[in-house]
Amino acid sequence: MHRVAPALFFPLLAPLPMSFFSLLGAVEIGLIFSLVALGVFISFRLLRFPDLTVDGSFPLGGAVCAILISTGTNAWVATLAATAAGAVAGLITGWLNVKLKIMDLLASILMMIALYSINLRIMGGPNVPLINDPTLFVLQQPEGMEDFIARPLILVAIVVAAKLLLDWFFATERGLAIRATGSNARMARAQGVNTGAMLLLGMAISNGLVGLAGALFAQTQGGSDISMGIGTIVIGLAAVIVGESILPSRRLIYATLAVIIGAIAYRFFIALALNSDFIGLKAQDLNLVTAVLVAVALVIPQLKRKFAKRKPS
Repeated sequence: MHRVAPALFFPLLAPLPMSFFSLLGAVEIGLIFSLVALGVFISFRLLRFPDLTVDGSFPLGGAVCAILISTGTNAWVATLAATAAGAVAGLITGWLNVKLKIMDLLASILMMIALYSINLRIMGGPNVPLINDPTLFVLQQPEGMEDFIARPLILVAIVVAAKLLLDWFFATERGLAIRATGSNARMARAQGVNTGAMLLLGMAISNGLVGLAGALFAQTQGGSDISMGIGTIVIGLAAVIVGESILPSRRLIYATLAVIIGAIAYRFFIALALNSDFIGLKAQDLNLVTAVLVAVALVIPQLKRKFAKRKPS
């Protein structure tokens, strides 16, 4: 009865908090998955490496972070450890490809499968709750500010820091070597670049970002679960494709910005579709909405090119 009363007395104001919470929730999840999208961008766009390790390194980050926090480790240390664990997973995937000559896609699939068992071992079960444990967001929450407002602000700071560090790194000599490896490995080798080492480094950075996202996701959702990584690669690719459609650019500084915008826009459209009663979509329609969004994002650039050709010069 207590929950019904506000809607009875304030029918016009009652929906507003729900839509506001939904908006902040979409932004919050979008910011977390923007780190996944940045990782996917590095592997798929810069290295041209079809990496499915993401579906395993995301819950790996969550598992490592959750188990450490639940046993009393500082949340910042646990988050850094989760990032390192993700980086190691990406490094092993690259090693399988570079050193053992296993096909890139197959190497990532093997690592993804292995990580399922590894994550279960780390957690000691299918999930690890973080109900009353001091997470990173609890430690950094300003006094007098609600948690649903503080979390997105903290995530904005983390995502901006990650973007700026990536922009700086990929402008250095080593970062340019990674980009050259993905663009034309034969030419890079002719210029004296150790393409194998650059691929290993790029894969470590990519999955380190994904592991960081998994750690942050576990802390916002109140725990880690073995199934939290299902479909992560699809979400990351969707964010990259949507972002490139919104802000197409060859410059890296704008490309990374586009990926972040794409992740937030993707989650916003998902929340809008699932919260719009007139559409009639439910939670089980999430994959359908994702498929439609990706299809639309892929078609838009083709339509732009067609219209550009039809315009009289």
